[in-house]
Amino acid sequence: MAQIEDYAVVGDLHTGALVSTEGSIDWLCLPRFDSPACFAALVDTPDAGRWLLAPEGGGTCTRRRYRAGSLILETEWETPDGTVRVIDFMPPRDGVVDVVRIVEGVSGTVQMRGELILRFDYGHVVPWVRRDHQGLHAVAGPDAVFLMTPAPLHGENMHTVSDFTVSAGERVPFVLSWAPSHLGRPPKVEADVVLAATEDFWRDWTTQCTVKGEYQEAVVRSLVTLKALTYAPTGGIVAAITTSLPEQIGGPRNWDYRYCWLRDAAMTLQALLSAGYTAEAAAWREWLLRAVAGDPADLQIMYGIHGERRLPEMDLPWLRGYEDSVPVRIGNGAAEQFQLDVWGEVLDCLALTRSALLKNHDDSWPLQRALMRHLEKVWDQPDNGLWEMRGPRRHFTHSKVMAWVAADRMVKGVRDFGLPGPVEHWEALRDTIHADVMANGFDPERNTFLQSYGRPELDASLLLIPRVGFLPADDPRVIGTIEAIQRELTQDGFVLRYRPEDSDDGLPGDEGVFLACSFWLVEALLGAGRVEESKALFERLLELRNDVGLLSEEWGVKAGRQLGNTPQAFSHFALVTSALELHQHAVQGSDQAISPDSVPA
Repeated sequence: MAQIEDYAVVGDLHTGALVSTEGSIDWLCLPRFDSPACFAALVDTPDAGRWLLAPEGGGTCTRRRYRAGSLILETEWETPDGTVRVIDFMPPRDGVVDVVRIVEGVSGTVQMRGELILRFDYGHVVPWVRRDHQGLHAVAGPDAVFLMTPAPLHGENMHTVSDFTVSAGERVPFVLSWAPSHLGRPPKVEADVVLAATEDFWRDWTTQCTVKGEYQEAVVRSLVTLKALTYAPTGGIVAAITTSLPEQIGGPRNWDYRYCWLRDAAMTLQALLSAGYTAEAAAWREWLLRAVAGDPADLQIMYGIHGERRLPEMDLPWLRGYEDSVPVRIGNGAAEQFQLDVWGEVLDCLALTRSALLKNHDDSWPLQRALMRHLEKVWDQPDNGLWEMRGPRRHFTHSKVMAWVAADRMVKGVRDFGLPGPVEHWEALRDTIHADVMANGFDPERNTFLQSYGRPELDASLLLIPRVGFLPADDPRVIGTIEAIQRELTQDGFVLRYRPEDSDDGLPGDEGVFLACSFWLVEALLGAGRVEESKALFERLLELRNDVGLLSEEWGVKAGRQLGNTPQAFSHFALVTSALELHQHAVQGSDQAISPDSVPA
């Protein structure tokens, strides 16, 4: 089985697929991110469903790349008989899910092998397959898949096989389409026509990007990845397109990330806004207002892509899991947790979109006031924290800091935008929360903030204290926290979320270093004036990306490989914001260097 970093993503802003360096699509959710999977080889054996298209015998994968600023993937193999390229993409949605693969001869004549194993419902349902004059037609209950290709097809051991050759200059298209089974075969798709349309779509989107500087290419790739994680019909943003890829190989820390975490989506939105993408901000804001509407006490940490609230967690016992990592889970029980920081994330993000969209009439303000009224009643209660710990609730320092953020942003809504509200009351609450954190969340002897009140453990989320404005970046207590985290919470210079063995988080096993947290350290070091150290860490993190610029959730230091669900929004938005902070610092340094005050007489 391919390693996690061997996968690239293609998608159509409704769903997505993972393509390996071996030429196989091993994961595809149909018809949307959180729907039952069609291909599920990532969480079981190949018999759980996959689509291989590669040279007979494998060949040598010599190059893999995305076309500039797009999700159009090109993979090349060299064989003794020639070179072949496979172009993989999903065209913008027209009511049908299409996965298009074009085999292109580059030189010589190459013998190709195609194997299609269709399995619905995470490998549980084998469809009824038949062929007609246009190709293959597979049906199981509500789902139908159609494969259209001029290449020969035949059945072999419950697989659909295609053996053919491709010579230099030849192109052999394969179009796999999903549609509701009661609607019949969708219209024929011309592969080269939709390829051109897909490239135009992504070119138009990436040209809106305002990011410049040394790390522009890495930032654009991360922005395209974040865009791929948006669900176009509603504006929701999923954390990843996969479920149950392990945080420890063979371990139980396997979660379903195909949902919209308010925290992750809010931070993703910050990255998109920083690059000039206001349309995504407006769409996400409307999704948020729909999703959280109702009693503020019922605010959840995550929702479905349409705003669904019920996300029951269950195990799939017929799947053995990626590299025997069990259980395989769908749904996420953390949706029912109490995580205090979410109120701060939501109110902070709505304040950010207000500034970015420059709305004269802010119809979200009544909702914000309702959320704030509830937060006033619960901010001093213990919670599960942003890492969704399944042990006893605690008074997490980051949670309290984000409650302070909520009050601070409400104050600014009144002071800066003239919105109505009890500003003196919110200012007093803001001061009260700040004093509570300083009295209970800071250890003066060790000169560091702590993960939770009354306990000695550290937490990477403490690196966000200057980022949200709770304390200045050069405050001695912030500096002390940075140094403590570097001493006690790093592996090979990369940052752990926390140490599971000390955390009482309710789960056995271990995990890798958390990539977003390491990017947070980049920003914290930069704010502390340790510029070269910050830049060096950022560039080391860039080296952890795979060959097409993608990051999963975590990095296994000892194994030297990516871990967790992929591609991970948390990792990519942190890359973007870190890169932009480094670029801004470089620009400011350049401006200062040529300012009139610095020019010799």
